[in-house]
Amino acid sequence: MTPDMLFVFATLGTTIALFISDRIRMDLVALMVVVALALSGIITPAEAVAGFGEPVVIMIAALFVVGEALFRTGIAAAAGNWLLRMGGSSETRLLLFLLPVVALLSAFMSSTGAVALLIPVVLSMARRSGMQTSQLMMPLAFAALIGGMLTLIGTPPNIIVSSQMRSAGLEPFGFFDFTPLGLAILIVGMGYLILVARKLLPERAQQLAESTAPGVAAISGRYALSRQLHKLILMPGSPLAQKTPAEAALRTEYDVTVIAISRSGCLLSSLMPVLSNTRMQYQDQLIVYADEARLDHLCETLKLQRLGFPAREMSQLERQFGMAEVLLPPDSSLCGHSIKEGHFRERYGLSVVGVRRDQAPMDASFTETGLRPGDTLLLTGSWAQIRDLQASRDLVVLQTPAELEEIPTHGNRGPVALGILLAMLVCMTTGWLDNLSAILLAALAMILSGCVTVKEAYRSFNATSLILIAGMLPLALAMERSGALAWVVEHLVSLIGDSSPLVLCGSLFLLTSVLSQFISNTATTVLVAPIAITTAQLTGVNPEPVMMTVAIAASTAFATPIASPVNTLVLAPGNYRFADFARVGIPLQLLALVVTLLLTPWLFPF
Repeated sequence: MTPDMLFVFATLGTTIALFISDRIRMDLVALMVVVALALSGIITPAEAVAGFGEPVVIMIAALFVVGEALFRTGIAAAAGNWLLRMGGSSETRLLLFLLPVVALLSAFMSSTGAVALLIPVVLSMARRSGMQTSQLMMPLAFAALIGGMLTLIGTPPNIIVSSQMRSAGLEPFGFFDFTPLGLAILIVGMGYLILVARKLLPERAQQLAESTAPGVAAISGRYALSRQLHKLILMPGSPLAQKTPAEAALRTEYDVTVIAISRSGCLLSSLMPVLSNTRMQYQDQLIVYADEARLDHLCETLKLQRLGFPAREMSQLERQFGMAEVLLPPDSSLCGHSIKEGHFRERYGLSVVGVRRDQAPMDASFTETGLRPGDTLLLTGSWAQIRDLQASRDLVVLQTPAELEEIPTHGNRGPVALGILLAMLVCMTTGWLDNLSAILLAALAMILSGCVTVKEAYRSFNATSLILIAGMLPLALAMERSGALAWVVEHLVSLIGDSSPLVLCGSLFLLTSVLSQFISNTATTVLVAPIAITTAQLTGVNPEPVMMTVAIAASTAFATPIASPVNTLVLAPGNYRFADFARVGIPLQLLALVVTLLLTPWLFPF
């Protein structure tokens, strides 16, 4: 073994050890690899940094932009809302809808982004139905990882093995070449997660770390808002029929704020349109903010009936109406004026639904009370108007709810984003454009069409992932240049001997899957793919089934919470421990191995 080979193996071993220890960020470890290789002389400094210009790195960066556009335009959120409606209160039914949805999302966008999108939805449903989040979060993560097996762009390992095929002078994998095998694993995996894993998953109460920003419920709770919200129905003979809330003078004469009007189960309008153009009808349900003491007299006078205010309705409101807590500074022009005199609706398009003074919430009569410096107000309105509130000189925004970041900023561009996505997929699947060109054009179109801003596009880049890929690619070149790759292949071939190609695929699957539990699946694929393709060529085996096996194995990051960012995301919401992933994930790994070894030779003959 030469000194260059020893250096490369030492670098590889140190890199893996640092990844496992997690004492240094993965992207910094990758940069350390770049510097070490550049100084070693095994490859040139230009070759050491060449990974940053590799098509695979640029392609993944562009996919971040496409995924961000899907999030910002509400396309991804629409899938989550559909799940919320369809899942109901049955755990089995919820999983039957949840798992395919997250898998489908992960096939076309970042699995991390898909899981992050659906975690709030799943938490909401768990709270309403009384389900344990520990029974839902791990299946959510595992389905997302399996979803990455469905398409070429589903996960970076798929793109890497395809790129490796092209570099070796072979035909790269097509967009849907992964789909048959990935779909089979998804079906088997769903059966396991629904029928078996539920018995292996722990039943623990949710323990979430304190959020940097409180939710709508937390902010409204400080103002005792829930005690002032009511749902009323218009009875026959009500004088409110065929009038708008403004025409009925509900605010001025009765001190009642109409938050929304529900008709046939649908919320008709946001705050301003409710006042301007929505005429009330018999059987309409009014969601109002009013003093409890005055409500009985109001219902008797206007022929309204109280319906209560269930948590489900509150959750629906939270998704549609924004909220912000503001402070009146001493120089505010609003000081000394009452809420009515301040004309909040006309000035800001927002309604005041709560006031705190001296650290205590005021009752609903605050509308007649003069405001003082230091008063804090709770404002409600559309999310867009909440964002615009930052520019006001008369109010200081203290807090906006965490939900603000989840609201699409370009919701009106949803059809455009969907059209661009479909066009990208058509170009990739038909071969009209190569994958890199199609994805770059889609990312550019998303920006130019207003589906995502330039700032949002740059912010979408996952620098850790990009630097990790770019930094680890030169290590594969150094292994080849030093002879380390040939040495590994030689010993792997001698170990396998005259065994069948199936043994080769099984060995590579186990190697890749085990490494993926402790280091990034991207880094694992970068290291294993050159070994796999060289070994296949030396043994006379068709590289296609071998490389497909490596790609699938790289996505079986089920056994540890550090195996994937997806697992890390669900760790806290599910209140999991390290052993929980091993107990549930290892059987799923073995199932994926069996399915891969059974179907790969049939789909890609040796």
